[in-house]
Amino acid sequence: MTASVLSASIAVACAAALALPTAAPAGAVTPRADSPATTFPGSTQSLRLNPVSADRSTDTSATAGLSRQKVKPFSLVGVVWSDKNARLNGTVQVRTRPVGSTAWTGWQSVEAQNDGHAPDPATAEAESSAVRGSTAPLWVGNSDAVQVRVRAKAPTGSTRAAEPLPKGLRLDLVDPGPDPKPKPKPQPADPTASDPTASDPTATEPTATDPTAADPTAADPTAADPTAADPTAADPTAARPHTAGSKTATQPDPTELPALSKEATVAELESTGAKAGPYVAPRPRIVTRQGWGADESVRESGFSYTDTVKVAFVHHTATGNNYTCEQAPALLRSMYRYHVKSLGWRDIGYNFAIDKCGTIYEGRAGGVTKPVMGAHTLGFNADSTGVAVIGTFTSTEPSAAAVTALSRFTAWKLGLTGADPEGKATLVSDGGNRYDKGTEAELNVISGHRDGFATECPGAKLYDKLGEIRTAAARYQGR
Repeated sequence: MTASVLSASIAVACAAALALPTAAPAGAVTPRADSPATTFPGSTQSLRLNPVSADRSTDTSATAGLSRQKVKPFSLVGVVWSDKNARLNGTVQVRTRPVGSTAWTGWQSVEAQNDGHAPDPATAEAESSAVRGSTAPLWVGNSDAVQVRVRAKAPTGSTRAAEPLPKGLRLDLVDPGPDPKPKPKPQPADPTASDPTASDPTATEPTATDPTAADPTAADPTAADPTAADPTAADPTAARPHTAGSKTATQPDPTELPALSKEATVAELESTGAKAGPYVAPRPRIVTRQGWGADESVRESGFSYTDTVKVAFVHHTATGNNYTCEQAPALLRSMYRYHVKSLGWRDIGYNFAIDKCGTIYEGRAGGVTKPVMGAHTLGFNADSTGVAVIGTFTSTEPSAAAVTALSRFTAWKLGLTGADPEGKATLVSDGGNRYDKGTEAELNVISGHRDGFATECPGAKLYDKLGEIRTAAARYQGR
């Protein structure tokens, strides 16, 4: 199936935004018999935004638009430009047309300032020639047409003209591909073999409070004996190296790590040779990368680690709240592709993500118990972990389920290193807009992104919940 995308003339600062033509809604959708079905692992379409003139202005340095052209269906959009250090000082809005509809959505704002989510300066990831500047991504759902308007603005309180837009502007449209198909469960020859109580209706069934009481490792089918030859053995979620271009890892991970009691969490850690401190919290259920359908051939091979985890930085993805919990895996696949293919990072930037229903997802590869170096809080990715609640919480309250999951997650992750959720920790800045390089910053062990970088992230409504989250996390740790 193909669709059309229509350009929009954009007004410069101090001029009214121009209305789009009303004659035709960006072209009709025309099915094609020879169109291949969407296949794993999705795709990214890059549409160049060319300088255009606007009414009452001939300043093309502050306006950009699209030519009319065919596009494939997509679910996430973002604007990208060439210079990673350049900022888009202005506004970006898009509207889209859902697949199967002739009506357009309303205009939606795209968060233009996204530079605080990035690899730390001077790291190999940040210095890659593939890294670009960008807006935050916006989830729009399954769509087949898009219109965009970008407006540069003059500095606040200035009479000067609008600042030029960054060079190399393009609109990226991301298709996440289909959800992974669950593997069929093997059927035992004896229908009672899978249920030891089936032949004896009086047999006692295990309780739901602690399914691991009889065997602390039974709840984790990936638990393996530690070996010196396998550095990932201590963490069953650490992805095994893969061959570049391959579609799957050589040893795929399970789709989820089930919740464990405190006792089972301690037992599992000790079974790997790790030392469990007094404040280890119960591990919450975590959907792994395989569970949400991450294509491991997209990211760079190998992993990057920091020394420890002293601080958990809380983010929002700024992708909007117009998604269902069933769509969260697709949203993560889209964001993963946007971070790697559009922004040039080695992997998705966040270490973990949480959806509105409270489901916790593994983010950047390398092992959920390990101190994986992320790209989430510019200047403070070392000795920290980044967890993003999927959505935008500038004026929208996060769900109670997401807040509870965030409390349980931070209790568990910080408990692995003995960090007190209600305490403070000192991190050394690697350079950013709030703390200069080399500055020692005393931060809350559970901090918002804005505590380390001048940004609205994680949104005022989520930021206001951090005190509640710290208290609950400390309680889950048994403090």
